[in-house]
Amino acid sequence: MHVSIRQLKVFEAVARHLSYTRAAEELHLSQPAVSMQVRQLEDEAGLPLFERLGNRIVLTEAGREVYDYGRTINGALQEMEEVLESLKGVSRGRLHLAVASTVNYFAPRLLAFFQQRYPGIGLQLDVTNREQLVRMLCDNTVDLVLMGVPPTDMDVESEAFMENPLVVIAPPDHPLAGERAICSERLAEEIFVMREPGSGTRQTMERFFGERGLAIRHGMQMTRNEAVKQAVRSGLGLSVVSLHTIELELETRRLVTLDVQGFPDQRQWYLVYRRGKRLSPAANAFRDFVLTEAALIASPKSPARLSEAGAVSLRC
Repeated sequence: MHVSIRQLKVFEAVARHLSYTRAAEELHLSQPAVSMQVRQLEDEAGLPLFERLGNRIVLTEAGREVYDYGRTINGALQEMEEVLESLKGVSRGRLHLAVASTVNYFAPRLLAFFQQRYPGIGLQLDVTNREQLVRMLCDNTVDLVLMGVPPTDMDVESEAFMENPLVVIAPPDHPLAGERAICSERLAEEIFVMREPGSGTRQTMERFFGERGLAIRHGMQMTRNEAVKQAVRSGLGLSVVSLHTIELELETRRLVTLDVQGFPDQRQWYLVYRRGKRLSPAANAFRDFVLTEAALIASPKSPARLSEAGAVSLRC
């Protein structure tokens, strides 16, 4: 067989996503180019590696074998690249980062400072949801991940680097906007705009009300922070978001944070990577940078507290 490294990498991405489109997006290739690489690999193997079932593709038995061997080969190649990068020193190299969508509100600031300090390091940044971040960690296809809740069912190193306050938001003209110490029973009367199941903010809401024996009045469900903020601004309900996502809205008074008993919910952002992974000098430099300086560069401003004169304390 005459198989190229490129063919194995393209096939591995398609097999991991079970999608030519998503593999093309990850590899920054056109879909026809991805299809051609897989077809050439199938020609070399002499067997089909995928079969189509309706609108989806699945691995054949031969495809599963090639995927297992391909991951081993790609892993060895990645380790070789990391060893070679370590010989070059920290002034050069490549760094592949993946971050949660909420992290992307401050990730550009971090990368700008880091790039100024290490201009010779090439950066690749993937912004995606928690499910994909966990998959990338599992497949060892990324150097470092910045996320809110590290996976507990995987052997990873996770290091907290900055606080992630979760707050309750409302439009400025909402009846609760001028009240203090809002209790959970009063909050439960409101409709909430929800993120998708599994998201950190949704889990916070479900835990907050569940611990108090209260039900959430579900409104619209959305998968993007920007959509959630727009829905709240339009009066479709309240929501819980990371303070990092609403700095501009607070400054311009397009949204306000509510003074709710039990909030802000103080969480942490974590830097995560596979345990035992050999970090390149570039990855180690970024790790040290994040752990020592991220909080100084990217911590959000605390939401302004309502004045005693303009606020009304609720009794429940």
